[in-house]
Amino acid sequence: MCDLGITCRFVQDNQSASKRAGTLRGLHFQLPPAAQAKLVTAVKGRVLDVAVDIRRGSPTFGRHVSAELSVESGRQLYVPVGFAHGFLTLEDDVMVMYKVSHCYVSALDSGICWNDPDISFPWPLPDPAIITSDKDSRLPMLKEFVSPFDYDGHPLVPLTVLDLR
Repeated sequence: MCDLGITCRFVQDNQSASKRAGTLRGLHFQLPPAAQAKLVTAVKGRVLDVAVDIRRGSPTFGRHVSAELSVESGRQLYVPVGFAHGFLTLEDDVMVMYKVSHCYVSALDSGICWNDPDISFPWPLPDPAIITSDKDSRLPMLKEFVSPFDYDGHPLVPLTVLDLR
Protein backbone atom coordinates (compact mmCIF):
# COMPACT_ATOMS: atom_id res chain seq x y z
CA MET A 1 0.00 0.00 0.00
CA CYS A 2 3.04 2.25 0.05
CA ASP A 3 2.31 3.26 -3.54
CA LEU A 4 -1.01 4.69 -2.27
CA GLY A 5 0.71 6.77 0.40
CA ILE A 6 -0.24 4.45 3.27
CA THR A 7 2.98 3.90 5.14
CA CYS A 8 1.76 2.89 8.59
CA ARG A 9 1.98 -0.65 9.90
CA PHE A 10 -1.35 -2.16 10.92
CA VAL A 11 -1.13 -4.07 14.21
CA GLN A 12 -4.73 -4.98 15.06
CA ASP A 13 -7.94 -5.91 13.24
CA ASN A 14 -11.29 -4.81 14.70
CA GLN A 15 -14.82 -5.80 13.85
CA SER A 16 -18.12 -4.00 14.42
CA ALA A 17 -21.52 -5.63 13.94
CA SER A 18 -24.80 -3.69 13.72
CA LYS A 19 -28.21 -5.34 13.47
CA ARG A 20 -30.32 -2.37 12.34
CA ALA A 21 -30.08 0.11 9.50
CA GLY A 22 -29.60 3.64 10.83
CA THR A 23 -27.08 2.64 13.51
CA LEU A 24 -24.36 5.25 13.87
CA ARG A 25 -20.93 4.53 15.36
CA GLY A 26 -18.66 7.50 16.02
CA LEU A 27 -17.13 9.93 15.57
CA HIS A 28 -14.22 8.12 17.26
CA PHE A 29 -10.45 8.36 17.51
CA GLN A 30 -7.70 7.34 19.89
CA LEU A 31 -5.52 9.98 21.54
CA PRO A 32 -1.73 10.08 21.43
CA PRO A 33 0.54 8.38 22.25
CA ALA A 34 -1.64 5.55 20.90
CA ALA A 35 -3.30 7.45 18.04
CA GLN A 36 -4.56 5.20 15.25
CA ALA A 37 -4.75 5.32 11.50
CA LYS A 38 -7.54 3.05 10.19
CA LEU A 39 -8.30 1.12 7.04
CA VAL A 40 -12.04 0.50 6.95
CA THR A 41 -14.10 -1.92 4.88
CA ALA A 42 -17.64 -3.28 4.96
CA VAL A 43 -17.57 -7.07 4.86
CA LYS A 44 -21.37 -7.40 5.05
CA GLY A 45 -23.92 -4.78 4.04
CA ARG A 46 -23.45 -1.07 3.28
CA VAL A 47 -22.27 1.88 5.37
CA LEU A 48 -21.72 5.59 4.91
CA ASP A 49 -18.18 6.04 6.25
CA VAL A 50 -17.06 9.47 7.47
CA ALA A 51 -13.74 11.06 8.47
CA VAL A 52 -13.43 14.54 10.05
CA ASP A 53 -10.16 16.52 10.22
CA ILE A 54 -9.40 17.30 13.88
CA ARG A 55 -5.74 18.40 13.49
CA ARG A 56 -5.06 21.76 15.13
CA GLY A 57 -3.77 24.32 12.68
CA SER A 58 -5.18 22.47 9.68
CA PRO A 59 -6.80 24.69 7.04
CA THR A 60 -9.44 21.95 6.74
CA PHE A 61 -10.05 21.56 10.52
CA GLY A 62 -13.63 20.39 11.10
CA ARG A 63 -14.22 19.47 7.45
CA HIS A 64 -15.27 16.00 6.45
CA VAL A 65 -15.06 13.43 3.69
CA SER A 66 -17.29 10.42 3.24
CA ALA A 67 -17.75 7.36 1.08
CA GLU A 68 -20.24 4.55 0.80
CA LEU A 69 -18.56 1.23 1.50
CA SER A 70 -20.10 -2.13 0.64
CA VAL A 71 -19.16 -5.69 -0.12
CA GLU A 72 -20.28 -5.19 -3.71
CA SER A 73 -18.10 -2.14 -4.31
CA GLY A 74 -15.01 -3.63 -2.68
CA ARG A 75 -13.99 -0.12 -1.59
CA GLN A 76 -12.03 0.70 1.54
CA LEU A 77 -11.41 4.03 3.25
CA TYR A 78 -8.08 5.02 4.79
CA VAL A 79 -8.47 7.33 7.82
CA PRO A 80 -5.13 8.91 8.88
CA VAL A 81 -4.14 9.80 12.45
CA GLY A 82 -5.72 13.13 13.38
CA PHE A 83 -9.14 12.37 11.93
CA ALA A 84 -12.31 11.37 13.78
CA HIS A 85 -14.06 8.39 12.20
CA GLY A 86 -17.61 7.14 12.14
CA PHE A 87 -20.13 5.30 10.03
CA LEU A 88 -23.86 4.94 9.56
CA THR A 89 -25.34 1.58 8.58
CA LEU A 90 -27.47 1.82 5.44
CA GLU A 91 -29.09 -1.59 5.80
CA ASP A 92 -29.72 -4.26 8.43
CA ASP A 93 -27.07 -6.78 9.55
CA VAL A 94 -23.88 -4.90 8.72
CA MET A 95 -20.34 -5.98 9.55
CA VAL A 96 -17.44 -3.53 9.35
CA MET A 97 -13.80 -4.53 9.67
CA TYR A 98 -10.99 -2.08 10.21
CA LYS A 99 -7.27 -2.39 10.57
CA VAL A 100 -5.61 0.01 13.01
CA SER A 101 -2.03 1.18 13.41
CA HIS A 102 -1.98 1.01 17.21
CA CYS A 103 -3.59 -1.38 19.67
CA TYR A 104 -6.72 -0.24 21.49
CA VAL A 105 -6.11 1.62 24.77
CA SER A 106 -9.41 2.26 26.58
CA ALA A 107 -8.01 5.20 28.59
CA LEU A 108 -7.18 6.99 25.29
CA ASP A 109 -10.49 6.28 23.55
CA SER A 110 -12.18 9.55 22.58
CA GLY A 111 -14.56 11.16 20.12
CA ILE A 112 -16.57 14.11 18.85
CA CYS A 113 -20.36 14.36 18.74
CA TRP A 114 -21.72 12.91 15.48
CA ASN A 115 -24.32 15.67 14.98
CA ASP A 116 -22.08 18.63 15.83
CA PRO A 117 -23.47 21.68 13.98
CA ASP A 118 -19.93 23.00 13.41
CA ILE A 119 -19.12 19.86 11.42
CA SER A 120 -22.55 19.88 9.81
CA PHE A 121 -22.28 16.48 8.17
CA PRO A 122 -25.38 15.79 5.99
CA TRP A 123 -26.42 12.41 7.44
CA PRO A 124 -28.99 10.82 5.10
CA LEU A 125 -31.45 10.14 7.94
CA PRO A 126 -33.19 12.62 10.25
CA ASP A 127 -31.67 12.88 13.75
CA PRO A 128 -34.51 11.03 15.54
CA ALA A 129 -34.19 8.05 13.17
CA ILE A 130 -30.48 7.52 13.91
CA ILE A 131 -29.59 4.90 16.53
CA THR A 132 -26.59 5.74 18.73
CA SER A 133 -25.04 4.33 21.89
CA ASP A 134 -25.25 6.25 25.16
CA LYS A 135 -21.49 6.76 24.94
CA ASP A 136 -21.68 8.27 21.45
CA SER A 137 -24.61 10.53 22.33
CA ARG A 138 -22.53 12.10 25.14
CA LEU A 139 -19.39 12.92 23.13
CA PRO A 140 -18.24 16.57 23.21
CA MET A 141 -18.69 19.10 20.46
CA LEU A 142 -15.68 19.98 18.29
CA LYS A 143 -15.40 23.49 19.81
CA GLU A 144 -15.04 21.90 23.28
CA PHE A 145 -12.23 19.60 22.13
CA VAL A 146 -8.60 20.66 22.54
CA SER A 147 -6.89 18.70 19.81
CA PRO A 148 -3.58 16.98 20.56
CA PHE A 149 -3.13 16.30 16.83
CA ASP A 150 -0.81 18.61 14.90
CA TYR A 151 -1.35 19.57 11.29
CA ASP A 152 1.22 17.73 9.18
CA GLY A 153 1.15 20.03 6.16
CA HIS A 154 -1.28 17.85 4.21
CA PRO A 155 -4.76 19.38 4.02
CA LEU A 156 -7.84 17.25 3.63
CA VAL A 157 -8.11 16.26 -0.01
CA PRO A 158 -10.73 14.50 -2.07
CA LEU A 159 -10.98 10.91 -0.99
CA THR A 160 -8.66 8.19 -2.00
CA VAL A 161 -11.12 5.33 -1.82
CA LEU A 162 -9.34 2.06 -2.34
CA ASP A 163 -11.11 -0.23 -4.79
CA LEU A 164 -9.49 -3.63 -4.42
CA ARG A 165 -11.71 -5.55 -6.83
